[in-house]
Amino acid sequence: MIPPPETIRVSQRRVACDGATDIPGGAALGHPRVFLQIDDEGYVDCGYCDRRFVLIGGPADGADQSKLPDHPDGASV
Repeated sequence: MIPPPETIRVSQRRVACDGATDIPGGAALGHPRVFLQIDDEGYVDCGYCDRRFVLIGGPADGADQSKLPDHPDGASV
């Protein structure tokens, strides 16, 4: 397994991803905004850009991210 392209540690279980939040003026470079829900696994992957959101203090925080399987089940449009 290869690690996700980007891992973002968050403090809330519900997160939004548009793929371009950190790109100045980059809204056109991203993807539609999706809301993701982190479940008991402690992380969720964006189905569009593969960003991984890890809950701070959750079971996946501090784990080797390359050993965790893809977990896109929290995606909702």
